[in-house]
Amino acid sequence: MNQYAGMTRTDRGNAPVCDLRSDTVTQPDAGMRQAMYEAELGDDVYGEDPQVNRLETELAERLGKEAGLFLPTGTMSNLVGLLAHCARGEEIIVGTGYHVYAYEAAGASVLGGIALCPVPVRADGALDPAVISGAVRDDDSHLAVSRLVSLENTHNGLVVPLADMSASARTARSHGLSVHLDGARFFNAIAQLGCRETELAGLVDTVSICLSKGLGTPAGSVLVGPQDLIAQARRWRKMLGGGMRQAGVLAAAGLYALKHNVEGLSEDHARADRIAQTLRELKVGTVTQATNMVFFTPTDGTNDLLRAQLAKQGVVLGGGSNGAIRMVFHKDIDDVAMERVEDGLRVFFA
Repeated sequence: MNQYAGMTRTDRGNAPVCDLRSDTVTQPDAGMRQAMYEAELGDDVYGEDPQVNRLETELAERLGKEAGLFLPTGTMSNLVGLLAHCARGEEIIVGTGYHVYAYEAAGASVLGGIALCPVPVRADGALDPAVISGAVRDDDSHLAVSRLVSLENTHNGLVVPLADMSASARTARSHGLSVHLDGARFFNAIAQLGCRETELAGLVDTVSICLSKGLGTPAGSVLVGPQDLIAQARRWRKMLGGGMRQAGVLAAAGLYALKHNVEGLSEDHARADRIAQTLRELKVGTVTQATNMVFFTPTDGTNDLLRAQLAKQGVVLGGGSNGAIRMVFHKDIDDVAMERVEDGLRVFFA
């Protein structure tokens, strides 16, 4: 199912009490807005924005990498990483349901001439090492050149354990391939794993981290990795139109989020678990939950009715008319919002 189906709000009423469509809908809090207002600015294309430079350096150091690159979006962050790793005619092995393959408009192929080789994703969100090995191309002029394995953590909220990440990365390197991690929700994974940031990041060559999901900034992502590869990515960023000027306004939000919003991710996970338990108690459909996401499929196909009823309570749901409804919990969902969600579910399914 397309997880973005039915994501646009159709109501024109007051601001919702609780928006569960995604963790991208968060608003900057007062502290973040103040940090943005007070940001010292410079021209980032000239390398002169102090906030951007601090953000790139801080994330690179926290993840144990040599350099970082600030980009407007997670899609562009992944894209410039893939373009820096691969030349035209080379190939990326990637999970069929991973964002790079399923939801980024095949940008690496369209803009970079890079082939994407989709392979099955295990139920736990990982790529099986044997599957990776089986997808590596022979040295044959009829075939694309295998160059990179692109992993994802978290995947649909699922945290891939370090042991599985390590096994995938070791297999890739045994074939001479590099490894990229789409870590859009990297810090959600760290919160659930209870490990150091360098333990996960150290398993791969490059990591793309989104700041506008669980960390709650208005926009921005950072790609971290080796100095030479990040230099190539910087050239690609400029070519793709991602070179920004006084971008420190956004970078300041990222720095604030790294300082203030990382610890709260575990609370988002706990709230997702609480709603999942409520739905299981009601016994009205199939429920799965991982980190800050709940996937709920009503047994009687009442998606649209449920969405309309909860909208009256100020609760916004995404998802289509059929299949699973994805609920994503984030920093803007407080105890009042949680009570509104629970009450709405209990009343609707009574």
